[in-house]
Amino acid sequence: MNVIQKTIPLSDGREITLETGKLAKQADGSVVVRMGNTMLLATVVSAKEAKEDVDFMPLSVDYKEKFAAAGRFPGGFLRREGRPGDNEILVSRLVDRALRPLFPDDYHADTFVSIELISADPDNVPDALAGLAASAAIAVSDIPFNGPISECRVARINGEFKTNPTREEIAIADMDMMIGATIDNILMVEGEMNEVSEEEMIEAIAFAHEEIKKQCKAQMELAEEVGSTVKREYCHETNDEELRKKVWDATYDKAYDVAKQTIADKHKRSELFSAVKEEFLSQYSEEDEVNKTLVGRYYHDVEKEAVRNFVLDTKTRIDGRKTDEIRPIWSEVDYLPSAHGSAVFTRGETQSLTTVTLGTKLDDKIIDEVTRQGKDKFLLHYNFPPYCTGDARPSRGTSRREVGHGNLAHRALKRVLPSDGFPYSIRLVSDILESNGSSSMATVCAGTLALMDAGVSISKPVSGIAMGLITDAKERYAILSDILGDEDHLGDMDFKVAGTRDGIMATQMDIKVDGLSFEVLKNALEQAKAGRLHILDKIEETMQAPRPEVKPHAPHIEMITIPTDSIGALIGPGGKVVQEIQKQTNTTIVIEERENKGFVEVVASDLNAINDAMNRIKEAIGILEVGATFKGKVKSIQTYGAFVEITPSKDGLLHISEIDWNRIRKVEDVLEVGQEIEVKLLSIDDNGKLKLSRKALLPKPPKS
Repeated sequence: MNVIQKTIPLSDGREITLETGKLAKQADGSVVVRMGNTMLLATVVSAKEAKEDVDFMPLSVDYKEKFAAAGRFPGGFLRREGRPGDNEILVSRLVDRALRPLFPDDYHADTFVSIELISADPDNVPDALAGLAASAAIAVSDIPFNGPISECRVARINGEFKTNPTREEIAIADMDMMIGATIDNILMVEGEMNEVSEEEMIEAIAFAHEEIKKQCKAQMELAEEVGSTVKREYCHETNDEELRKKVWDATYDKAYDVAKQTIADKHKRSELFSAVKEEFLSQYSEEDEVNKTLVGRYYHDVEKEAVRNFVLDTKTRIDGRKTDEIRPIWSEVDYLPSAHGSAVFTRGETQSLTTVTLGTKLDDKIIDEVTRQGKDKFLLHYNFPPYCTGDARPSRGTSRREVGHGNLAHRALKRVLPSDGFPYSIRLVSDILESNGSSSMATVCAGTLALMDAGVSISKPVSGIAMGLITDAKERYAILSDILGDEDHLGDMDFKVAGTRDGIMATQMDIKVDGLSFEVLKNALEQAKAGRLHILDKIEETMQAPRPEVKPHAPHIEMITIPTDSIGALIGPGGKVVQEIQKQTNTTIVIEERENKGFVEVVASDLNAINDAMNRIKEAIGILEVGATFKGKVKSIQTYGAFVEITPSKDGLLHISEIDWNRIRKVEDVLEVGQEIEVKLLSIDDNGKLKLSRKALLPKPPKS
């Protein structure tokens, strides 16, 4: 073995080590990254040749967590790792977004990057090391790559920035961001904040970049020691320069003219652009054997350049808007009468129908990951069906993109939810019915309205906007507010920003161009702020504040705190007591023990049913109030009265004089064992004995 190691010191004295040459040596590249007791194995394998007619980068990035890394068994019947969880998908996407832009444009070989968590400790969060591990594996391989890159987390704790903080520190941070970059340029930003300013966000990015520079330099040194600075030769594209020139000469002006028409309808605009290519192809007969694949590739470049130049030349968008103009917005709430909360939010050709469902602790999401266990009471699911873009194809389960977009909206909204005293679990579902750019930000806007419609007392409304960028070699640039799908595809940046009037709550940025200055980034954030505030104005025109209460058909929840030693009495043998209360009152009862107390939630749509259940709970655990009425059962009969059981653990004396207003000679003349009767609790003596009355609930006969 030729084991080579590099050590990367962090600013706070901790260290990250890179090691290659020991594990997985048959891969094109493999590296073990270690920080504390957290270890990641990253491997990369790339095919020697590209598949026929592939004109894109077929990159696959998979992050997997091994339960053995934390000394745990996987859940489920099979007790083995299965399909990736949401956390693994999100980490895979973080790495993919930073790596993908840096492969050469003409490199089309199948490339697989695998990152595995092989050892875990609670102090060092593995997702902050995944990008570094993947890039280091590529660096020690012969795969062409314009890196290295690295990713690191930066959090602000008590006003101080820290790189790769612990999970406990992340929990108290007011800013948690993941930054991906090369030694020179920022590539990717993802994070959540608590209403921070644009300047503070840029400061965090710059802080993280300084650490990333050290990690990139260490990878370069590692690659040099391994001897992998010379990359493989490849030829994955066949070009025809004469045909390329013909396509450009014949189509550029026509494509530019289509852009000049500033058509808002994306399908009509697409048809006109396609017609330019079809007109070019129509001059060739079948005998000419023109390569339609090459024509399509060259015309794509023509269309991209024509649109970009049109925007830079005129400061006008292909749908006719100015660079900072937001598309028309309309929205409404309470659209679905049976949902607990609902909203429709439409911006241009992007539309979200969002619903809110309120539930109990039984509906909490159970988190059972390798390094994290617990529950989440706020769920956000984002769905992107094929029909929303007019595609004729089947829907095959939840995609990685849907998980990622839903997570971004979740980050944006979770910090405005009520934290104390709000008993509900919340499931928010955004169904994208139309899409032409920025559907995740439409989800944030629709989610805000739906939460307010459901009576969820959010602290402030949140809106979101997607920003774009177009640049050229002449250092011209245009920052675009509320980008279209075409502008995302043809542009140099996709920068999503969500926040309140007072600051940023979540962000996601992907940059496709080298050398984006912090000045341009600052201008983009300022323009995004203006757009965000405009959208908030539109949201508040529809609904200014949450409903004061949940809707009548939503579940109502009342909570009572009981001593821990009373939990057993409430549950009863085999759950008999609590099940009987639920059956008789048509309610759901949730019992939880924490902080040395018992917390009992009673859930029903009918408030009378909740009150009935509450009384029965108090009875079951022995919380008896003098003057209260109970339905009891006669347990035994004596000459002086009867003993009546009013709760499963309590009975009292119903004296013969309290059975009826009329004088009775024998108790058996009125009552029998097992009979159910209504009684009133008259008193509880110092020894806990109960005195009951039946006649107090009967009409008093008139005096004769």
